[in-house]
Amino acid sequence: MASETGDPAAIERALAERTDAPAGGETVSLDVRDLGPPKPLRETLERVETLGGDDVLVQYNDRTPQFLFPKLDDRGFAYAPVETDATDAVVTAIWPADGEGGVSASDGAASGGPGATDPSPGSASNP
Repeated sequence: MASETGDPAAIERALAERTDAPAGGETVSLDVRDLGPPKPLRETLERVETLGGDDVLVQYNDRTPQFLFPKLDDRGFAYAPVETDATDAVVTAIWPADGEGGVSASDGAASGGPGATDPSPGSASNP
């Protein structure tokens, strides 16, 4: 059973501080934690197609949506994991890419890519 999505203000602060997501548009939440496969993928792809240029979709999932990332790349969307203690969900921010391209799974999106928090120098993900 999914818990609440957490403190929306804290999650929006994390979006602004820890991702490259645009801040001028609407933030739309989508909680897919109670949906069985492939519904989270399908619902998210349907919802991102309705986003305006500066809008951000915040997906709440019970796991990292690894199969979603290549599909977002193919459709021209950028995304970043959002690290926050405001919820127990896995939070991913998704927005229309502005021509610079999104984070791809091969670029390390699941472990933090552009827009994600930077690992410590010398860590396993940042030697």
